[in-house]
Amino acid sequence: MSAQATRIREGEIAKPVREITPLSLQVHELAMKCTRQLHDLSVSRYPAMKGGADNLARLAGACAQISLAATLCNLAIHHRTEILLSQDADPTPATSREQLRRAGDEMQRAATIYRAVARQLSRRLASVSERAEDRQLISDARRHHPQQAPATSPVPATRRRV
Repeated sequence: MSAQATRIREGEIAKPVREITPLSLQVHELAMKCTRQLHDLSVSRYPAMKGGADNLARLAGACAQISLAATLCNLAIHHRTEILLSQDADPTPATSREQLRRAGDEMQRAATIYRAVARQLSRRLASVSERAEDRQLISDARRHHPQQAPATSPVPATRRRV
């Protein structure tokens, strides 16, 4: 999506609804998926795992970055279409290009966070001793807060790529 934002930004941006809206919709859909994933992880055994709560906080930040990118795409559309409604609007696509650049930057930062969390989880799952440590932490969490640690697995949700 970042490459698509760059391609659009470098173009003429003459038809903002047709050129920018598909990207905006994709980023909004991604933001919803990430938020759903964050929720699913928060009600799974993941928070009980070592580093799980910290990673959830990092993923919440990534969700916010993706949502911001979606908003920036919408602002890029708005600033390009504003010229049709207002005589004192910026006649150049500079503002829209800047918003698309910022949207791409936010997507890159979010992707970096997701990759780091996924690598950390993969390492933990690959280590027999760390898996045993997580099983113990989950077991302890179930004893102390049984309703907060259901038996769902966090693994498939954390392997999605941004």
